Amino acid sequence: MPEVFSLAVIKPHDGMREECLRVLRDLYALLGRKHYSRDLLYEDARDHRRLINFRYWSSEEAREEAHEDPDVHRLWAELGRLCEVEQVYERLEEVPQG
Repeated sequence: MPEVFSLAVIKPHDGMREECLRVLRDLYALLGRKHYSRDLLYEDARDHRRLINFRYWSSEEAREEAHEDPDVHRLWAELGRLCEVEQVYERLEEVPQG
């Protein structure tokens, strides 16, 4: 099954960066442990307040399961008070190179 690629731009609220990063780490560990996704987190080099989350869902089914998982929802709700999600791309598709 092919992975599903998603991207999110996250901006922690003032004074909440470290707590936001802690919750993101917890979320990534949970998603990995349940085999939903693998995640990479980057910081925008031009605006260090912005974090860029690259998520590779294991499959469309895994993505759907995660969206129904109460443990995932709990962490997403916690993030909701710590940061603003400025942009989300739920499903990106690779452009063929030839």
